[in-house]
Amino acid sequence: MTTGRRSALIGAYATFALFTVLAGQFWRNLLGWWGFGVVAALVVVGAVALIVATRPSWTWRRVPKSTIAFLLIASLSIAWSFYPGASTLGVIATLVTTLVAVALVVCLPWPRLVRALGGAIKWLLALSLAFELWIAVFVRGPLLPNFPDFEVTGDLPKAFYWSRGLLFSGGPVEGIVANRNLLGMVALLGLIVFSAALAGRSVRKAQGIGWIVVAVVVLALTRSATVFLVGAVVLVALAFVMWARRVGPSRRRGVYWTAAGVLAASVALLLAFWDSLLELFGKSEDLTGRFDIWSAVAALASERPWFGWGWVSYWPPWEEPFAGLAVRKGVEYLQAHNAWLDVWMQLGILGLIAFASIVVGALWRSWFLAVDQPMDAAGRPLPYSAASLVPLLVLIALVGQSLAESRILVEGGWLLLIAIAWSTKRRQWAPEPLPAEPPPVPASRMPPQGASR
Repeated sequence: MTTGRRSALIGAYATFALFTVLAGQFWRNLLGWWGFGVVAALVVVGAVALIVATRPSWTWRRVPKSTIAFLLIASLSIAWSFYPGASTLGVIATLVTTLVAVALVVCLPWPRLVRALGGAIKWLLALSLAFELWIAVFVRGPLLPNFPDFEVTGDLPKAFYWSRGLLFSGGPVEGIVANRNLLGMVALLGLIVFSAALAGRSVRKAQGIGWIVVAVVVLALTRSATVFLVGAVVLVALAFVMWARRVGPSRRRGVYWTAAGVLAASVALLLAFWDSLLELFGKSEDLTGRFDIWSAVAALASERPWFGWGWVSYWPPWEEPFAGLAVRKGVEYLQAHNAWLDVWMQLGILGLIAFASIVVGALWRSWFLAVDQPMDAAGRPLPYSAASLVPLLVLIALVGQSLAESRILVEGGWLLLIAIAWSTKRRQWAPEPLPAEPPPVPASRMPPQGASR
């Protein structure tokens, strides 16, 4: 196999793997759980094949120890789990998702991984718009999944439908992922990746602007209040990054103090104008039932505060105490709608510390990757890279989402978290190689002084 064909095959696999973890519900709705299992198995086999084929070099010091600690605690939790069978399945799912993330990080350079992520998001957004258009034109009503895992009788809750076919009504649209919050988050990630590619001039201007417009349109059609707020946080973070770049390392104390002040003021304003904010985004006083879910999860976590009930990632609705734990308007939710509460309930304070270590460590390294000016081998400053902003902004988006959703613990959220944690750690110990400088031209081959070029 030629080098070019091998490179294209690796890029296609990376795009497919990222598409699958971001759009897992698409495969489940299209092919059912067994079909999704086949697709997931192909992704895992591809990850193993990728590692075997590329034989990447890495050392222990480049491994984020917090990831190992979290996985170890999750695996050991099977021993004290209230539901050992479900915990075994949950641990396996987390381990294989981590394997795929690590395979992509150690076998692909970061710019290429970002390019594959952008490709996956393009497919997801384009298919979602085409899917919603097809439903609006031909189905003209709500559409159920091909393989529903519920009894189809009478009036069903809105969450049971693959799409409600509201494109011509201005949304909200669910796209192929069957959830407007998930689709909105993908659109936000697309805005980050597409904008970085456009700023870094790695895509044609018209193409970059076009995909940014698509992402904005999809985000607007989802009408996801959660993602709108997360997007605002990402914009604020970007402003602080640009400020920190401009002032340089020696004058960043003002940046940090201002950031702390903005955070404190934001919390105060949020508390003062809570009711007005809920009315603005069309939310109920209990955040669409989240307060009840948080209360139930916190009560459950307090019964086993240090080690938790056992790791499961997704809640298994057939197991106690999850059966009936979070039910609203006939819909049984399989997450705590807050990743931090979810980890506390499943792995206790011990697991929460390990999870926080992954997030904080990745944020710390991503921040300095974004704000510190790169240097060449001789210590000379190089231009800032737009791609260096992607880890920080994506991670901030994931952390913001984690306060209202637990998606950072499963599928695409977990893969991106681990990918950022590992890629920034590897860069910390071994910076990406810089392009080699052209060799000096021998004096005998230099043109005479004053000769035209």
